[in-house]
Parts: sequence; C-alpha cells; structure tokens
Amino acid sequence: MKKVGKREVILIAGILILAAGCGRKERENQVMPQKAQVGEADLEKEPAKESLDFDEGPIAALYCEIYDQATEKGSYDALETVRSIVEGIGELGYVVADEENQINMAGAEQVLRFYRSAEERQEAELTIIVVSGSGELIKYDLHTADGTVDVVRGYYQYINGTLESVETVSYPADLWEYTKEGYLLFGGSYYSESYYALSLSDEPEYTALRVEPLDERCRELNRMYLLPVGYGENNLFLVDWSEQDFGNLNFYDLFDRFYPDIYGQPVSYAGNDNCSSEAIYRIPAEVFEYVIESHVRIDHEELQKKTTYYPEDQTYEYRPRGFYEVEYPEIPYPEVVSFTKNSDGTITLIVNAVYPEENTSRAYTHKTVVRPLDDGGFQYVSNQILFPEGGCELWWHSERLTEDQWKEIYGGKGP
Repeated sequence: MKKVGKREVILIAGILILAAGCGRKERENQVMPQKAQVGEADLEKEPAKESLDFDEGPIAALYCEIYDQATEKGSYDALETVRSIVEGIGELGYVVADEENQINMAGAEQVLRFYRSAEERQEAELTIIVVSGSGELIKYDLHTADGTVDVVRGYYQYINGTLESVETVSYPADLWEYTKEGYLLFGGSYYSESYYALSLSDEPEYTALRVEPLDERCRELNRMYLLPVGYGENNLFLVDWSEQDFGNLNFYDLFDRFYPDIYGQPVSYAGNDNCSSEAIYRIPAEVFEYVIESHVRIDHEELQKKTTYYPEDQTYEYRPRGFYEVEYPEIPYPEVVSFTKNSDGTITLIVNAVYPEENTSRAYTHKTVVRPLDDGGFQYVSNQILFPEGGCELWWHSERLTEDQWKEIYGGKGP
C-alpha cells in the first residue's frame, strides 16, 4: 500500500481533530540520512568517555527537593526550576539539557567526544538526560560502533518521589549530524501501532539538542521578543515588512498574538466549539487599535486599509481562525544568535528558525528589529528574511482565509 505523505497525514489528523473537539494532530515527517559534519578544532582529542550507569535514586531525590521548593513558591514549571535541575543533574556527571533548549547544556564536552568516536568508527556509549518543565525526564542511551549509532529513548515521570519509567523505544539513528550552529541532531523511526494505523508507516522521532553554549543575553532577548509570538498562526517573522511598508503582514493574526499579552487572558472573540469558525465579530476600534499599536507603530488610516473597517460604527470585522486554517502542529522555534544595539535605540536581532522535524538547526534566518520603549514596552520595527535566498518553504504554515475564501466555504455575507 502507498505510504501517505505529510500533507495527507495533516488532512487525516485534521478530520480526527474536528471529530474530537480540536484535539492534537498526529505528526508525520520523513527522516533523511545526513552527513555528519564537525570541525576538528571543536573536539578535544581524548578517549571517549563511557556513559554513567543511570542511578534513579539521586536524580529522583534532586527532583523531589527542587520541585517541592518550586511548588511552595508557585513556580513549578518556571525556567529557573528547570535550570536548577539541569545544573544539579549535571553535577552528578551526566550530560543534561532542557527540552526547549533554553539553558546551556551540562557536560557538553562528553557529547563532542562521543561524536568524534562515531566519526572515527570507534565503540562508545553516552547517556543524555533531557528535562522538561512538566515533571518529565527523557533519557537517551546512545551506542556507537563501526560508524553506526543506536538509540534507546526512555520517558520517565516524577511520581511520589520516584522516577517511574513510562515508555521505552529503540531505533537506529538514520539521522546523525552535528551542525555548524552547534546542534546535535539525531532521529529515526520505530513501530507504533496507533501511528501505523494512521500513516501506514513507523513513527518518526527527531531530537535537536544545542550543545554549544549561547550568550545568555541572546536567550533573554529571545524570550522577550521572539518566543511570545513565535512562528505559529502568524507571519510576523515569516515575511519581509517594515514601518514604511507593512507588506503582507496579517494584523488579525497579530491581534490574536498580542491580545493575551495586553489583557492577560485568551482572545475573548472565539470561534465555534467544533472549530468550524463561522463566527464574525465587530471589535470596537479602541480595542483593536490599542492591541495592535501596543507592539506596532502604525497610524489608524493605514491599519484600516489593511483590515475590514466599518466607519459607521467604528469597528473592525474579525473572524477567528477555524478548521480550514489549522496548521501542522510541529513548527520551528526562534533562537536569537546575535544582536546589535543601534544608535537610535532599536535592537537588531539575528534569528535562526530551529526545526527538529525538518532535521535542521537553521530552516531559515531572519533579521528582526525591535524598539524598546521608555514605559517598559516595545514595538516591532521590521523583519527581513536573510536565508535562504528567495525565502523558505513554509509548508507547515496556513494563511488566514481571505474574505472571498471565507464566504466560499461558509457562505457568509458578513455581519
């Protein structure tokens, strides 16, 4: 039987989502072998270090102490809680990273030694522990011999003071690469009954771990300006635009992204429960304009031209995203890799889109300029795609329906 493609899986999963009330879609992608590349200057010529035996006792005790303290403070899944766990387990001698790659890896030199062993077809073992912010721990046991790498991945859940094994799978690494951006990428596929029923193929798994440390100021700028918006259901960082020419920037998507930041709650103009989103709203101008202008410098007349505006009652038409605008669930995430403070007070950020599901630590690169404000706020000034030349294929992204498309699907005539 023919193996279904990526977009076919999205369509099938979308139907299941609609039937289940907008649940999460299954993911599908194809892992392709990659040639590993790493410079000799990056590796110390030392014998490969074998992995430590995984001792759950000390790690569970560490989890218990840190999470109990965090719970008392009301910061159970805070970044600093995960940082404390990463650093604490790292002091036990393990290689440790966080699931979101927001903290410098502990024991990175062990990864480089293991990578060199794989390149030189030597036998070696390594354990990498990945910590999540929700009380989960992922353990990768890697073994290399004769140039191949085998992976055993286990999920552990912290329950009542112990680390309980939830799932273990194994697979040969079809993908094994150390990128010039400082990431270790590896992946493969394994049999999963539920996934095979959907896709007629084994379930793929992808891992992207930043090994090289990153300037903490870059991380802070990323958390302030990039991660809150991200690349999902908006094109703020996907297209070229500036304050002089807003191009194809979609202000309805920006309204969805900025509204929770301004009001501290989800957008109150919601679609139908079944996600078909036949709803149409008229949002008062003072609300819509306030949300957009909180982070974008644009005059009212320009904003009205870029949207559907009704001058008779000073409202903006608004249609929530629905089923036909659902995006693929696994998307890239931004990572600020350098920045420049400009003489006019703005900050230029160089950002890589890291995309584990596409087996790359640099799907594309963009330059984003932001303007910090005296009141503690900020504005986005411009965005420009730098790499690849000609732009990136955004197959996972869905544009919001145009008015004509919306009417064709729903048969609506507007409010």
